[in-house]
Formats: sequence, structure tokens, C-alpha cells
Amino acid sequence: MSVKKSGFGLWTATSMVVGGMIGSGIFLLPSALASFGGISIGGWIFTSIGSLTLAYVFANLSKYVRGSGGSYIYTREAFGDFMGFSVCWGYWICMISANAAIAIALVSYLSVFIPILKQQSYLTAFATLFFLWSLVWINLRGLKGVGKIQLVTTILKLIPLFLVAFVGCFYLNTDHFVPFNLSDMSSYSAVSATAALTMWAFLGLETANNVAGDVIEPEKNVPKAALYGTGICALVYILGSISVMGLIEPSVLSKSNAPFADAAAILWGDWGYYLIGVCAVVSCLGALNCWTLCIGQVPMAASNDGLFPKIFREKSKRKIPAKGIIISTLLVSGLVLMNFSESLVDQFTLVILLSTFATVIPYLLCTLAHFTMSLKNRNPLGLTPFNAVITTIATLFSIWIIANLGTETIVMGILLSIAGIPVYFFTKQKAKQSALNNN
Repeated sequence: MSVKKSGFGLWTATSMVVGGMIGSGIFLLPSALASFGGISIGGWIFTSIGSLTLAYVFANLSKYVRGSGGSYIYTREAFGDFMGFSVCWGYWICMISANAAIAIALVSYLSVFIPILKQQSYLTAFATLFFLWSLVWINLRGLKGVGKIQLVTTILKLIPLFLVAFVGCFYLNTDHFVPFNLSDMSSYSAVSATAALTMWAFLGLETANNVAGDVIEPEKNVPKAALYGTGICALVYILGSISVMGLIEPSVLSKSNAPFADAAAILWGDWGYYLIGVCAVVSCLGALNCWTLCIGQVPMAASNDGLFPKIFREKSKRKIPAKGIIISTLLVSGLVLMNFSESLVDQFTLVILLSTFATVIPYLLCTLAHFTMSLKNRNPLGLTPFNAVITTIATLFSIWIIANLGTETIVMGILLSIAGIPVYFFTKQKAKQSALNNN
């Protein structure tokens, strides 16, 4: 009698990717991009193509190295402990920034139902922290049912998004796209700037890789989940942005705390407005839940290898890296409190740029790891011409995104990365000392 293996199937794994990606980006980014005008669609298209090449890289990497940990385990396998730690540290910073951004966007859409949140910054901060810690509590109760919840929340948010994206295309006001470039930048600079922002919405394309150890038949399902999930999101993002921009005048859109809800109100009245508001809150809750899970899993993988402090691998009786999740969420809370006096859109823009930097650096290293592993013929086909072309595009795309994040973001990201070096040497020394004591 065969025993059915427990874990995430293909569509649940795909929902992890879609759920991790569609959290806050598509719901709030139209406001952040409104000042650029229609040319921001070029940023979405460019980022979609680049993200699909990255998804292909991650699809192959999941075949080369098995297990959970995503970018960390691939980079460590290819380049050794220090580079593996650097990726884990950067990715950890990304998840801290991402959780802060998603929680901020969640509260922004909650203001659809509680308008006072738009006016009272201390209430905004309180609500943000409430949701952060509520989801920590849920995660600490165990992983049972996480996959089902993720699948349901993903379906619930995709249906209304597709409705706005497709129906809105029939009611576009073309005047909203004239002039096509509203910024004072050149077309190239405008596309570059918008692509740096839209990249935030694609962070999470590697989510299935992060939890590959819990996926059924990971050698088949993880690659498919990465590609299917990224493709679905690209379609929703591009069509959705065109619809919202075509329905809402740019100067109004730039001030909107809930652009998709405002677009739905134009199409269907108050019920559409509130439907999208609920959808956005559910979406952000699902993404925050997914990233709260990951914020414990990735550092735990490095800690198990002796490259992250021991406390991150300590598990509760429910087999959850509880202390790691709590420590990480304390840092998320600090990031939220540091910026709660800013407007919601300003907070969102600042945090997503930092989070994008902290994630695209690991993406870049993973493309180089893919070259290295392919040349070692870990893939039976080795580095085929197709692999080489796609991986080269993914590498150049990652470099291009990093270069266009802005000096302030890059400097802040580098300083945060440097801050991890003492942690690495301290952890290695502790591990060495522990090994000596055991001998």
C-alpha cells in the first residue's frame, strides 16, 4: 500500500509564487507610477520579460540543487560559504523590507473602509503593527493548512483583478496617456526609473524554490511553479496597469491610496470600490502570511549550515523557527515605526526600492551560479545555447535594475550588506569553537 506524500502540489506551489508576488505591488504601484504617465507601461513590459528570464534560471537551479533555501543554497553551492551567507543576509533584509511594505499597503487599502487611517499617522502605525504580529501568531501555530489558505487567497484576489484588468480595457480614456511621458526625464530614463519600481511586484518569483523541500515532486513542480506563477503575474500586472491608468486621470491617480478600488468604482460604482478594497486586503494578508513563513525558513537554512546565528535554527514544539520569525518581525516593526510619519505612498516607495536592491543582488548571483553549475554539467544538457542566452539576459537585466535604483538606495543597501560581515565572522568563530569543544 503506497503512502501519499504530504506537501504542496503543482498548483499550490504556483499559488505560493503568485501569492508571494501579488501582494501590494499591483495594488499601490499605479499611484507611485502615475507621475511618469503611460511610459510606465514600458517599465512593466521590460520588467516582465526580465523576470521571466529569472524564473527560467530559478527553474533550472531547482533541478541542480535540491531542498529549501532558494537563492542561499544555490549561491553557497556555487561560490562557497561567504557568498552563500551574503545572499542569505541580503535576502533576509529584503524580506524584512518586503513585510514592512506589504503591511503598509495593507493598511493603505484598509483606509477604504476606515478613512481615518489616511489622516492619523499613529493609527496607521498601530494598525500596521497589529497585522504584522497577528500573522506572526498564525505562523507560530504551525504549517498545517498553509498551502490551502494560500491557494484560496490567491484565487480570491486573482478573480477581481482579472475583472478590472479586462473590463477596464474597454473603457479607456486615451487622453490619460497624453503626453505619453509626463516626467521631465528622457524616455530611456523614465523607463529605467519605472522598471526599478515595478521590479518590486515581481519579487517572490523564487518563492517555490524557498520551500522546495515541502513540494511534492520538486524536480517537476518547482520549475513549473516558477514559470507559471511569473507568467500569470505579468499578464495581470500589464493589463491591470493599463486599465487603471486609462480610467483615472494621472493627477488624481498619483494621490490615490487605493487606485484599483478607485478604478473599480468608476466601472461598477460603490460595490466595485469595496469589492476591490476587500480583495486588496485579502491579497496583502496572503502575501504577508507567505513572507512571514519565508522570513523564518531562509535564515534557518543558513543557520543549519552554521552560517547564521544559532537562534535562527531553534524550533518550537510545532517545528517552527519561532525565535527567528519573532526577531525578524521586531526589525520589520522598527522599519515601520521609523517611517510612519511619511505618507503611505512615500513610505511604500522608500521601502520597495530598498527591498528590490536586497533581492536583485541575490538574483544576480544566482544567474552567475546558473552559469557555473551548467558548465559543470550538473544539467545533462550542460550550458546549451538557449540556456546561455536566457541566463545572459537575466544577468544583464539584474545589473540594469540595480544600476537604476538610485544612489541613495544603493548606498543604503551596501551599508546594510556590510553590516552583515561581522555577523558572518562571529558565527563562523562560534561554530569553530563549538566544534573544538565537542572534540
